[in-house]
Amino acid sequence: MENKIAIPKGKKVFFASDNHLGAPNFNESKIRESHFLKWLNYVDKEVGALFLLGDLFDFWYEYKTVVPKGFVRVLGKIAEISDRGIPVYFFVGNHDQWMINYFEEELGIKVYYQTREFQIEGKTFFIGHGDGLGPNDIGYKIMKKIFRNSFFQTMFRWIHPDIGMKLGHYFSVKNKIISGKRNEKLQKQENNWLIDYAKMKNKVKKRDFYLFGHQHYPCDIKIDKESRYINLGDWIDHYSYAEFDGDELKLKYWDI
Repeated sequence: MENKIAIPKGKKVFFASDNHLGAPNFNESKIRESHFLKWLNYVDKEVGALFLLGDLFDFWYEYKTVVPKGFVRVLGKIAEISDRGIPVYFFVGNHDQWMINYFEEELGIKVYYQTREFQIEGKTFFIGHGDGLGPNDIGYKIMKKIFRNSFFQTMFRWIHPDIGMKLGHYFSVKNKIISGKRNEKLQKQENNWLIDYAKMKNKVKKRDFYLFGHQHYPCDIKIDKESRYINLGDWIDHYSYAEFDGDELKLKYWDI
């Protein structure tokens, strides 16, 4: 299997998602960034692989020779982990979907735009950010295709970075859904399209774990006797993450 991961003895795999760095403003984002950096330093002692499931930034756009200002401490820590030969996997979210190759070339990490299956110590993990999955949300799926279209990306690139980044950040923060304030209905299993999606995928092929972000509500739900759905929550309100020691997967909370 292409995405087969062996964990070194005494190490663990860590999963986190939805930091939305940059939102709602610089000062509040800086505080949350410091919490996440402390977490990265904490897991650094045990990390055998690191999965970041998207929306690390509240808005991200890569010009050919320019990348967004800020977040250098977190990016530096991720690069440090990668430089030691520890695999880092990044799943592009709906906020950082205009990522091109900066993470791969500068940080040396693998970037995925679609869901992907991994085998870790004999357990199967189906992993993705979570946006645009399932049978509903047609409007967003259309918008996502537009945003990922190379023509529209090129058109945006003609805007000066100072204006383009300011414009993108404004609309990102303005939209409550984009900024991480989720509809409370998503907290209920019967209204959660990601849980429905995991159940649908599990009928086709059994997997041990389905891990997503995007909805900002941490939960760990059994979808049948052998399979579980885990939403990683966020680093805005919950400061939640998951760790896998080769045998057991746990959803945890960082004490800030």
